[in-house]
Amino acid sequence: MITGKGDPHLDLSLEEARELLDKGTPRELVEGRSVLVLTPDATRTCPLPLLITALADTVGRQAGRLDFMVALGSHTPMSEAQILALYGITEERRTREFPRSRFLNHRWDLGGTLTPLGTIGTEEIEELTGGLFREEVTVDLNRAALEYDLILVLGPVFPHEVVGFSGGDKYLFPGISGGKFLHFFHWLGAVITCWDTIGYKDTPVRRLVERAARMVPVPRHFVCMVVGHASPESAPGVGGAGRPTLAGLYVGDKEAWSAAADLSARLHIEYKDRPYQTVLGRAAPMYDELWVGGKVMYKLEPVVAEGGCLIIYGPHIREISRTWGAQLERIGYHVRDYFLAQMGRFDDVPRGVLAHSTHVKGLGTYENGVERPRIEVILATGIPEELCRRVNLGYLDPASVRAEDYRGQEGEGILFVDHAGEILHRLRSNPG
Repeated sequence: MITGKGDPHLDLSLEEARELLDKGTPRELVEGRSVLVLTPDATRTCPLPLLITALADTVGRQAGRLDFMVALGSHTPMSEAQILALYGITEERRTREFPRSRFLNHRWDLGGTLTPLGTIGTEEIEELTGGLFREEVTVDLNRAALEYDLILVLGPVFPHEVVGFSGGDKYLFPGISGGKFLHFFHWLGAVITCWDTIGYKDTPVRRLVERAARMVPVPRHFVCMVVGHASPESAPGVGGAGRPTLAGLYVGDKEAWSAAADLSARLHIEYKDRPYQTVLGRAAPMYDELWVGGKVMYKLEPVVAEGGCLIIYGPHIREISRTWGAQLERIGYHVRDYFLAQMGRFDDVPRGVLAHSTHVKGLGTYENGVERPRIEVILATGIPEELCRRVNLGYLDPASVRAEDYRGQEGEGILFVDHAGEILHRLRSNPG
């Protein structure tokens, strides 16, 4: 059962969010219990402070303990000050409203964080992946999450390159997981390709993630946001239109995610009548490295014409990845078939890193030792030209880019997308 409200034109208020949370969260689920709230990090647009306040006013007043954990996946850990800022909590508010709450990171990078939940066997993996893989996969989760009576998943739903749509059980895997399973299902998504995954609700990766979630012994409750366009006079939000609005909020079991994904499909997919020879996506400021800035490519690749180019414009992006940069500099960026043809060469590289590489490079072929990408991906970022060339990506001096030269040129086969990375662009002839 779920409680929810959503429409592309809505802008739900704090009071409305409180009412939906209160109605959608049975008292016996939280009263006197320890609750762990999983949230996104700063690489997702959403009115998170509003929802944190609404949660504190409803669930927080009933729960015996209310803690928060940033579901980082494999993103960079945040300081406590950064987490509080993300949640819109001042030091004064923390002392007054959250005196017993803990604000945690999923420290996937530290030994001892994870504990095994079990194993998905070879035959089941073969069935879930449609025969693409036949291997046994161990599933791990942050051991701290298992100490709670309830895991409350709070996050937005957007089209996603690996799972199809973000949100829901994705906040467990990869949100607070790691190890072999994380790298396995990212590589599965890459083998299927971003093109055939992003913006689709039912995908092999989503089914695999939900299978792993059934291994988690702690009950889960979902609070799924759908973020809307907003007033242009305020801070940039989805699509660069302004502050993020709350166009939808669904509370309850996993069907809350399903309802949110349906609204996201209406709100976060923009259809075009024709492909473009040149597409320039200005990366949202929240993407501070190519590891997350690659979302510009994922969301725009479907509308780039064959043989065309996609420019990721973001002078603020100055490195490939703080965590995986050394490995990516060694292997470079390549199409999927480049890796599939010679997997033995990359046995020492986590498959999630290979997945990122091929997602950024996009579709293409690798035959007789010759790699032919479908499109050219060019970085107009703070990453030096020499490094761009070395990792097999194009380079454009960001100082030479003027948005006005690209804006309003659709008739000339040029598309400019501001605040790129969250709105999926797709051809009307390929509606999904």
